[in-house]
Formats: sequence, structure tokens, C-alpha cells
Amino acid sequence: MFENLNWWEIGALLLLALLIFGERLPKVIGDGLKMLRGLRAMAQNATTDLNRELGTDLQLQDLHPKAFIRKHILSEEDEAALRKPLQGLLEDVKTDLNGVKADLTDVAAAADIKKPASTAPRTGAVEKRAFDLDAT
Repeated sequence: MFENLNWWEIGALLLLALLIFGERLPKVIGDGLKMLRGLRAMAQNATTDLNRELGTDLQLQDLHPKAFIRKHILSEEDEAALRKPLQGLLEDVKTDLNGVKADLTDVAAAADIKKPASTAPRTGAVEKRAFDLDAT
């Protein structure tokens, strides 16, 4: 919940809450927790009612529209047919990125002035030369 905040920001928020609510802070925290427990119980009751009415075993995560469609409307064959063009596209992108990475590695090895050209790895795409820094 607070993964975007560091410890100083959380401490500042707690100090601000203490200044705003003062002595009522424990009661406010208790009321907030009680409301959260009530909402969780209502969600659990709604899930139980849906399970009883539909005759299926629904979880709270299954109520998300994407998960609901994937689980209850699409068959495995339909889902595989929908994924197939995207899977091919993903493989093409991975292949292209691996080629770019290899080219960048070759360029970085060719530009490395600390190593002689014979120790740099060769992939055949770029000819490597040792540069004489004193010549320029």
C-alpha cells in the first residue's frame, strides 16, 4: 500500500495525523480498521452468494472482468487462438531485440580502447581494430 513512500514520508504523514486528530487518533484508527473489516466481510458474503446462486466456485479475483471472461466465457481453444498472433509478434520482437543487443555488443567491443582487437569477442558483424591514441 505504501510502496511509493519512503520512511521519512510515512513518518511525516503519521506526525501530521497526530497533529490533526490529537488524542482521537487511536479511535480514528480503530474506526478505520472496523470499516475495512466490514467491507471485507461484505465482499466475502457477496462472493458466497454468487457461488450459491451460480453454482460455481468463484473467488474474489475471478470477479475482475478480464479474469471472468477468460474463465467462464472463453474456452481454452478460443484463448489460444487469440494469443497465437500476439505470441508470434512477441517472438519477432524478441529476435529483433537480441539482434540489436548483439550489434551493440559488437560496437561496444570495437570501441573499447583498453583491450586490443584480438581479445575482443567476434560475432562477424563489425570489424574490430586497435586504435592508436597517440596518432591523433
